[in-house]
Amino acid sequence: MSVGSLMDDKFKFQRKERELRRRSRTASVEDAWARIGKDEDLSVKEKLEKLIHLTAPKKDKPSSTTPIAPLPREPLVFTDNPYPLPTRYGRTRLADGLSVRGDVLGYLSKDGAFAGLDLSSALFLDLETTGLAGGTGTVPFLVGMGYYRDERFHVAQYFLGEMGEERRLIEELGRFFKEMDFRSVVTYNGKAFDLPLLETRFILHRRPLVLTDLPHLDLLFSARSLWKHKHESCRLSHLAQQIVAAERSEDIPSAEIPSRYFDYLRSGDFSLIEPILYHNQEDILSLLGLLISAAKMFEADQEEEGSGEFDAMDMFGVGKIYESAGDLEKSIAFFERALAGDLPEELTAVIKRKLSFHFKRNADWEKAVSLWKDMSSLDDQLFCFRELAMYFEHKVKRLDDALKAAEEGLALALNGQSAYRRDFEHRLDRLATKLRKQKPGTRPGGE
Repeated sequence: MSVGSLMDDKFKFQRKERELRRRSRTASVEDAWARIGKDEDLSVKEKLEKLIHLTAPKKDKPSSTTPIAPLPREPLVFTDNPYPLPTRYGRTRLADGLSVRGDVLGYLSKDGAFAGLDLSSALFLDLETTGLAGGTGTVPFLVGMGYYRDERFHVAQYFLGEMGEERRLIEELGRFFKEMDFRSVVTYNGKAFDLPLLETRFILHRRPLVLTDLPHLDLLFSARSLWKHKHESCRLSHLAQQIVAAERSEDIPSAEIPSRYFDYLRSGDFSLIEPILYHNQEDILSLLGLLISAAKMFEADQEEEGSGEFDAMDMFGVGKIYESAGDLEKSIAFFERALAGDLPEELTAVIKRKLSFHFKRNADWEKAVSLWKDMSSLDDQLFCFRELAMYFEHKVKRLDDALKAAEEGLALALNGQSAYRRDFEHRLDRLATKLRKQKPGTRPGGE
């Protein structure tokens, strides 16, 4: 069983034939909204009413048989789609979310409050809004929520069909959040967008938002550490396709969503909204699937067999998460695993530099020197020659070897690395002085 087989095909029906017509309206709607938004004397509702008036298609005078009343629509709609736990979304099972450990959530969120939590009490949150820039003029017209209850993973949605019903939406959400007693929040870019925007709307309607004080895992930040070096984009939909193998080929662009909503407010045509509901539901499921996939990468920390489905670049990503959390021992272990695999040259250089710093701090000179010598053919060879020169001069007092490393470094630095050039020149002067004192009557480099 898959989510794709459960989701209603009506979200995809007739999409292509509407696409050209809708795109032609998008530019004019966005231009009109940009002009209207500058008028600070208008409320949000007045701005939207003006936008609808300005962008409404010009029609001939209706005949006696043409209805002139607006199409009826529901002012506020709540839907709930419960999925059985064995349901698969791409490569993941929805049930696997309940096995994600609290310590992994803590690493991914950089919040120790997750240590005693799991996803059984978490709220997955994603908003669709009248604009992508945020601010007090931006209204969330669709609030998508995912959560585990009663042996199901629910995807619930509140849709605002009439702008005048926003207060009711806020009150309904406030009751829902309180009754469900969520213990944490999971979003994708929610710290910068979704939560601040929702908090602003609650404040404007003088209502408390209980989500504000909950531990918050914004997966975007960890996703960048885990996959930025491996995938061309860290957009949620892209990673869901690449990592979770979610089928989102019929999805609509996020930038198109506000204009679709404005078209709906003008026309009452709910077929404009159906693809947005599909998009939002996919975002919630993609967020869960991506979090499950990220958590599985940490299983290699507990058992070797857990690492079989991951490659060296995945191990590098997990190492970065541990490094950013300050768990250096675990980060080093994953960096060493990554180094044993197949990596691009630039990542190999990054890992070797990180490992060499670690071994240097811990006075494990044999490993550090081995890495510096091994890196001498890579892009950061200047760094290596400098480290070798310092090691030979100060740690083992082998001035001839220090001189040789500094000379090789200076030869490379003459190509334009001024900071390194000055360092090597100063170092060579000092080494020459030391060698003259050590061997009176000789010149560095020969008798």
